[in-house]
Amino acid sequence: MKPDILCIGSVLWDIIGRSPAAMRVGSDVPGRITRIPGGVAMNIAITLRRFGMTPALLTAIGRDAEGDELVADCARLGMVTDHIYRSDDLPTDRYMAVEGANGLIAAIADAHSLEAAGDKILRPLGAALTGWNGPIALDGNLTEGLLADISASPLFAEADLRVAPASPGKAERLLPLLRCPNATLYVNREEAEIITKTATPDAAAAAEALLARGAAHVLVTDGGRACAEGRAGAGVITALPPPVLVTRVTGAGDTFMAGHLVAERAGASRLDALKAALRAAADHISGDVQ
Repeated sequence: MKPDILCIGSVLWDIIGRSPAAMRVGSDVPGRITRIPGGVAMNIAITLRRFGMTPALLTAIGRDAEGDELVADCARLGMVTDHIYRSDDLPTDRYMAVEGANGLIAAIADAHSLEAAGDKILRPLGAALTGWNGPIALDGNLTEGLLADISASPLFAEADLRVAPASPGKAERLLPLLRCPNATLYVNREEAEIITKTATPDAAAAAEALLARGAAHVLVTDGGRACAEGRAGAGVITALPPPVLVTRVTGAGDTFMAGHLVAERAGASRLDALKAALRAAADHISGDVQ
């Protein structure tokens, strides 16, 4: 099976505890705990598959029982798994989060195996996937050093790079890609403020701040408030997300990115692509899609 997009980054097990109750530090409430394939690269790939694209995964997964199960699930979901780096001595990564009626309470991402694997996950780009000039979804779980190498590598010079931080705590890892002319950055307002070191009142101002620092194309979300899309030389536009009942939040930003990429690749206008991304994220948040 031939891929039409590469998803490079974290593919791991998401272990999510959800409760319909509002929670705070120390809360002990009933709820549901699930384990599903996740990670930024995987979440993006799942949405891309829903829209008819065929993603190939470039990641690190252990040669343990959890890894075998995860790779099998990826293949079952329609991903190209031929290029995954399988490590004999690194365990399969995991992510754990607790969500309540008042949103994400806390999360821990254990992506140490992906970080330890380093540029081994990119080996297919010098072999089976050499000369790739299509879209690539990049994940901020990659180390800053590896992202810096990617920004300067001729292997990525002709690709359509779509870049998302894994979390606000890893937003600064994207700095090497900030001025990359073929990169689109997808961040929330907090992440934009971390990257630009600027306090902003809304997503539009955050997008302007990123463009002022050399970004070519940015999208900034801000929860239920207006979202912004900005292009160098073309200014910033905004749109409001549809109101929905929030049933989950993990993976919403990744779904937004995938929805926008698909709409743009289909030739949608700037505003229509932004609205398509917001609808995809809203469907995810509301639980209308699995």
